[in-house]
Amino acid sequence: MELFVSAVREGSFSAAGRRAGLSPASVSRQMAALEASLGVQLLNRTSRTLTLTEAGREYLARLEPILQDIADAEAAAAALQATPRGTLRVHSRLMFGMRVVAPLMPAFQARYPELRVELRLTEFPVRMAEEEVDVELRLSPPADAALMQRRLLRCERMLVASPAYLARMPRVAVPRDLLAQQCITYWQGPEDVVWRFLDQGVLEELTIPARFTVNNGEVLREMALAGHGIALLDDYTVRDELASGRLRRLLPRLRVTNTGFDLGIYAVFRQSGLVPAKTRAFLDFLAEAVQGNAPPVH
Repeated sequence: MELFVSAVREGSFSAAGRRAGLSPASVSRQMAALEASLGVQLLNRTSRTLTLTEAGREYLARLEPILQDIADAEAAAAALQATPRGTLRVHSRLMFGMRVVAPLMPAFQARYPELRVELRLTEFPVRMAEEEVDVELRLSPPADAALMQRRLLRCERMLVASPAYLARMPRVAVPRDLLAQQCITYWQGPEDVVWRFLDQGVLEELTIPARFTVNNGEVLREMALAGHGIALLDDYTVRDELASGRLRRLLPRLRVTNTGFDLGIYAVFRQSGLVPAKTRAFLDFLAEAVQGNAPPVH
């Protein structure tokens, strides 16, 4: 199609061939193939002139805007790759989204003013392709091989309680002391709540009698601050409260979790030949902001 338009504009197959790096004979063969595929003659050819047939004029009139639209689309795609713009859709677990991502968004959008950000917060993973999510922030890497990942943040879970709670309850010196405490836990289903403790390679698991359970980390944090009991929370969710003394850490020499010990925040995004500029910009910004050790995306 581009050769056809070029031949008409240049007035000959020779000139069109020179622009495309093709011989006149090659251009002639391609024009003949185009006419054969359409089932109509587009050009009147003589040894000196090249003129359009009626069908050729109609075809040219419709073809030129289409080719321009294609050129514009390619330019727009290239611009999106070079300069972050458009809409960036991010999904995050509630606590990380509220405590880490949301406070960073004003600075991110100030750096990339042409980006519109949609931040969605829920407790469950999303179907990224169906919901057109560009980046999902998860607590574990994806099992789907069609998804790429980048570890943004290494984190650990810790037992915390308020000074008021600790002042009225017996001291917690070893994990089994928790059985006599008021524990508030994250609800993961109808099964028993199990906390796992690792002490110099020795694993201990305890079934925790929960006084209160909820499937929302922010509620757990608020309940712990209110003195309602001992909560197991990720370090990034209680960093400020520990620094201010509003919460205190229990059993700090032990590693503790209700899932696995290899914990972190993973940015998950769809597999593609080139990572879009908007996605790359967000991942690099977030990794820098949380001081992660993840390598750059290629």
